[in-house]
Amino acid sequence: MALTPLDRKDEGDSITYPYVSALLDRAKRRAEITVSGPHDAPPGDPVAQGASYWPLAMTRALDDLVLHLRTNEPDLGIWVLRTAGDPGRVLAYDAQLHTTHDWFVNEVRHYYKRTLKRLDVTSRSLIAVIEPGTAFAGLLAELALAADRQYMLEGVYEDRDDDATPAVLVLTAANDGDHPMGNGLSRLRSRFWGDDAGLAAVRGRLGEPLDAAAAQELGLVTVALDDLDFEEELRIAFEERASLSPDALTGMEANHRFAGPETLETKIFGRLTAWQNWIFVRPNASGPDGALRRYGTGRKGDFDLGRV
Repeated sequence: MALTPLDRKDEGDSITYPYVSALLDRAKRRAEITVSGPHDAPPGDPVAQGASYWPLAMTRALDDLVLHLRTNEPDLGIWVLRTAGDPGRVLAYDAQLHTTHDWFVNEVRHYYKRTLKRLDVTSRSLIAVIEPGTAFAGLLAELALAADRQYMLEGVYEDRDDDATPAVLVLTAANDGDHPMGNGLSRLRSRFWGDDAGLAAVRGRLGEPLDAAAAQELGLVTVALDDLDFEEELRIAFEERASLSPDALTGMEANHRFAGPETLETKIFGRLTAWQNWIFVRPNASGPDGALRRYGTGRKGDFDLGRV
């Protein structure tokens, strides 16, 4: 089955596809990425929809965007991941991908798995923002689990839309093995590596909409905050990441993302000693204006901001 060309619109500071968009703020070194859920319920015959089948259309767009930003926007070191849409519809597609085993659905599931793995090995700071209107459920919850940090709003923005529905995070059986990382583990199991009790607690609540308090108690988000502090904490996180050496961040993220057993992929993308050696010989560390040369002088290093 031939795929149609991607419907991509690049306007310089914004990129849009069906179901995926990105706003580029080069001054702040940040890309705001939004993945949108489906408009309709899953079809009875996914093959008949072909390239319009939501998981396939969304994955193709996300894959293309990741490759474009990695190649053409190396200074955008912070990727903010958001979702939008109806979590119920996302969960319906998630169930179809998890339970249907014909060739087409199987290929779409593996394509999404490979795209998530591409995100895992991307040398950018990934920050998920979970707020009202988001759809971090099922297969889209993988984006939150793939992020280095997850910020979740408790309740709603009272000064904007106090009638909104508070955000929830919904994990399913698909999050427990359908999309393994390069270490052979699910992102959920990687997050709770060495904490079997914590993993069991999360598994006991699969399929349940988890509000901010529950998600934080279970250890699924970095922090949950009310609307008085939420945007300020996000600002601090963004400015913190933008101020640090991109090389050091790349090394830290590569190591933290791959817990557990070592595989061929983690030897390439996540081995600590390899990243340490690479970091310290780079100009950002040992160059004439690098952090090591200026250590103790009171002067900050002048960094090459490109993430590689």
